[in-house]
Formats: sequence, C-alpha cells, structure tokens
Amino acid sequence: MTLEILYFASLRERVGVSRETVASDAATVRDLIAELGARSDAHAAAFADPAALRCAVDQELAGLDAPLAGVRELAFFPPMTGG
Repeated sequence: MTLEILYFASLRERVGVSRETVASDAATVRDLIAELGARSDAHAAAFADPAALRCAVDQELAGLDAPLAGVRELAFFPPMTGG
C-alpha cells in the first residue's frame, strides 16, 4: 500500500520534511513506525520513543495498534498540552 505520512512539530524538525509518500506492507501503526525508523538516522531519532508519539489515521486519532488496511494518510505528532 502507498501511504502519505505527515510529520508535525519536533518530528518534522527531526525528519527534515513535513510529508513523504511511502510504500509499506505494515499491518499496524506500530509496524509502520518500525519501518520508518529504519529509513535513516533522522527517522530513527524521530521514532526512538514510540510511546511519546501521537498519530492520526485518515484524520482520526488512533493508537499504535491501529490497523492500516485501507488507510491513505498517517500523521505523527508529539503529545499535545494546552489550556
């Protein structure tokens, strides 16, 4: 499958791009994170602590075990705080 990957905030800074298109056979977000982390040293740094990541699958917040079948877009961002 082909996925559009979006990076926000510190992840965008570490990876060096705001988006990229990747081909993957990953079954879950967690599997995709492992694949992305192997792409480069910058990706490895961005995905070093998956527990500290948040993601949206086709613009819906999702957990790391969310399935990727039929998904077109994933967005990764650090945890958010605010008031």
